Parts: sequence; structure tokens; C-alpha cells
Amino acid sequence: MKLAEAESTMQKTVEATQRAFNTIRTGRANASLLDKVTVDYYGASTPLKSLANISTPDATTILIQPYDRSSLNLIEKAISMSDVGLTPSNDGSVIRLNIPPLTSDRRKELVKIAAKYAEEGRVGIRNIRRDALDTIRKMEKNSEVSEDEARDQQDKLQKLTDKYTARINELLAEKEKDITTV
Repeated sequence: MKLAEAESTMQKTVEATQRAFNTIRTGRANASLLDKVTVDYYGASTPLKSLANISTPDATTILIQPYDRSSLNLIEKAISMSDVGLTPSNDGSVIRLNIPPLTSDRRKELVKIAAKYAEEGRVGIRNIRRDALDTIRKMEKNSEVSEDEARDQQDKLQKLTDKYTARINELLAEKEKDITTV
């Protein structure tokens, strides 16, 4: 694994961690809460965002307007069965999700979930570093690169690892702030 490849993979890991953070509910309505919801639409598992327009008219409401009205009940059922933890309200043409204010215990629980996602991201970055280090050591052993070049690449790899780990820590701090801010 070359350094550019390692950096690209680390960037993707940070982006995946950010997407995981987006699925954590804060006190405000956010359409990305529904990113993981899939609907059984004509026998195919279809992402909700492909079947409906999802908007947030205010800070405590998510509005789901299906492109096909016949899918309204399917969407409602999919949201009820998902781990979103919100109860859909169907008025015949749209579905409303009211976001209740978070209790302090729930906030603490969400911070722990965010920390778990961050740790998974950091572990992913360390695994990428390990794979790249193995490649550098093999290249050095096979005399493809000199000892000095190998050491330089290892230093650059460590700097990349530190950079992307710090980015995950920044994202975690932002998410914790979002969760704990009332």
C-alpha cells in the first residue's frame, strides 16, 4: 500500500465516521437521521431518500413527502421498524416525525455512541497504517527502497495517521457539542 493510497483510504474512513455521526440524533431535526432507513418497495429494499422528499421545516420536525403516494404506508412501516426511535405521523399525504427534546441520560448515551463510532474510525486508520507499514518494510527487505527512504515513508505515514486521527477527534468534539447543547 503506497502512501497516496493509504491517505485516500484514511480520508474515506474519516468520511465514513462522519456519516455514522450524522445518524446520531441531536436535539434538532436532521434529514440524515433517516439515511439508514430502507423501505421494502415492490420487493426491493430501497433507501428512503430515493422514494421521498425529506425536509426539515423547523428544528423539531422532519417532513417526508413520498414521490408515490401509494408508498406512504410502506414508508411509515419502515420508519416504525427502524432503529431511528421516532414515531411517524401519517396524514394521508405526508409523514411527520416530531423530534422530542433529549433527556440528559439520553444525551450521555448518545455521546457514548459517538465515542464508539470515533474509536471505530481511529482503529480503521491504525489498520491502514499497519498495512502500509508492512508494505514499506517488505519493499525495504526486497531492496526496492533504501533504509533512509523507508524511514522517510514511515515518518510521512505516521504524520498522515496523526492528521486523520486528529480529524476524527475534531468531528467527535463537534458531535459531542451538538448532542450536549440544549
